[in-house]
Amino acid sequence: MNFTRWSARLPGTQRRAAARTEQAVSPDRRGEGSVPAARAEQPTDEPPPVPAVDDLRVREVLDRVPSLAALVHGPDHRIAYVNDAYTTAFGTRPVGSPAREALPELHALGLLPLLDQVLRSGKPRTVKSRKAPDGRSYTFTCTPVTEGGGGRGVLVFATDVTDHAEAAERLRASERRQRETAVTLQRSLLPQELEQPDDLRIAATYHPGGTEAAVGGDWYDVITLGGGRTALVIGDVMGRGVRAAAVMGQLRTAVRAYARLDLPPHEVLQLLDGLATEIDANQIATCVYAVHDPNEGRLVYSSAGHLPILVRDEHGTVLRADEPTGPPLGTGGWIHSSGSVPLGPGSTAVLYTDGLVERRNEDLDEGIAALERALAGATGTPQVVCDRLVRSAGVTADHDDDVAVLVLQHPARTGPDGELFRNAALELLGGVEAAPRARAFASGVLTSWRFPADLHDLGVLATSELVANSLQHGTPPMRLRLRRTDRRLIIEVTDGDDHLPRRRRAEPGDESGRGIAIVATIASNWGCRRTPGGGKAVWCEFALPRA
Repeated sequence: MNFTRWSARLPGTQRRAAARTEQAVSPDRRGEGSVPAARAEQPTDEPPPVPAVDDLRVREVLDRVPSLAALVHGPDHRIAYVNDAYTTAFGTRPVGSPAREALPELHALGLLPLLDQVLRSGKPRTVKSRKAPDGRSYTFTCTPVTEGGGGRGVLVFATDVTDHAEAAERLRASERRQRETAVTLQRSLLPQELEQPDDLRIAATYHPGGTEAAVGGDWYDVITLGGGRTALVIGDVMGRGVRAAAVMGQLRTAVRAYARLDLPPHEVLQLLDGLATEIDANQIATCVYAVHDPNEGRLVYSSAGHLPILVRDEHGTVLRADEPTGPPLGTGGWIHSSGSVPLGPGSTAVLYTDGLVERRNEDLDEGIAALERALAGATGTPQVVCDRLVRSAGVTADHDDDVAVLVLQHPARTGPDGELFRNAALELLGGVEAAPRARAFASGVLTSWRFPADLHDLGVLATSELVANSLQHGTPPMRLRLRRTDRRLIIEVTDGDDHLPRRRRAEPGDESGRGIAIVATIASNWGCRRTPGGGKAVWCEFALPRA
């Protein structure tokens, strides 16, 4: 076998090692003879010249390199040579024996097919960080060589990379622990159980990114505002890891606090924008905040750089609520605005984060259009719709981004179920006869709805106090509205004055100031809010006895 020719095929690292080793080889083992006389006559104070590659003995180099080296030849890879490092690692190997029998470590590592491939293609191949039977990790480089007689073989180099492999594994373990911490924090900050309003059916899902992706800051929430209204929110904090999850938690807590003020959606986003800047001026978030009022049959919303809400009506037509959209939270200096989209009985709305529709090398609009098509054909309960949308988007366990989806349905009430959801309204023209008319109207409606006597009387008393408060402190137009669901009775009075009442302690000599206190005492809940066209609405609720 011509080892000299094989040296030219050695990888660059081994050739350089061979050059360094050659300086230690004795003259009588170099090339084809001793050093020429011309070289011997050179002054002794000058360093000897570097020998030519052809003067190096490959066998001498392979014996001295620290890497494991083995030479096999022929289709069954018979052993021609193993160096001392290989023997130290795996023991003595008999020359001339097939690799499948004599090199069990290569067979255990699955390298024999690689030797076949190198022999057929004539091209070197490398496999990184394989753990050998001795417990250490090696990177194997298999290089084709040609024998002097025209035969072909493979030179196998194995470099010990155990320290690097262990360091990489420690790094991966640390990353896994950090990710598990972030996922745990993320899930703990999301709602553990969604609030279920009377008029909506809601489901949500959250999928963290795959094991190679750090968890993000996606979140969602459902907040019952009272008076039959419901707030829905979904958002995405830019960035990944524990920091993004922590910022998400602060924003979600703030949304719940601002929602209790019952402000219009754009005003809630204005407050969030300022808070996001205070939390971290270098981090931004997208968000949609929407409010559903079953009496209006619409979803009023405001968007801070978030993806559009999709709504499928009762006929299966999907509408994309694109406008208005402002910049993300944390940018500051922007006045957001509110828009609305129909959400009547039989409709389904979907709020989602970009992980559901955004893909590499694909336009975002294509992803949204695909989601629209999936929503058009997705029927069933909100949870079923949610699961189908996630599957249609191809979200799997190794998905590279977080995904949050919130699905809400406004069911069409028919038959006996429809009898449990009723509405009645009366326009109040003012004057001394307004209060008696309101009491008579409320009494008649509550009687027709077959409420028990005690709940009937409480409802009439609450109606009287709310109407009296509006007549004294409000301005026309005034309106009384009664609504029942399967869980509660809601009484609401609206007028044209935007001054919100508050509960206060009335002194013994005061002739007024007790109405709201009485309502707050007898009702399960009460509240007030400003209406979009100016004016206010004051409402109270009574829980219905369970059947």
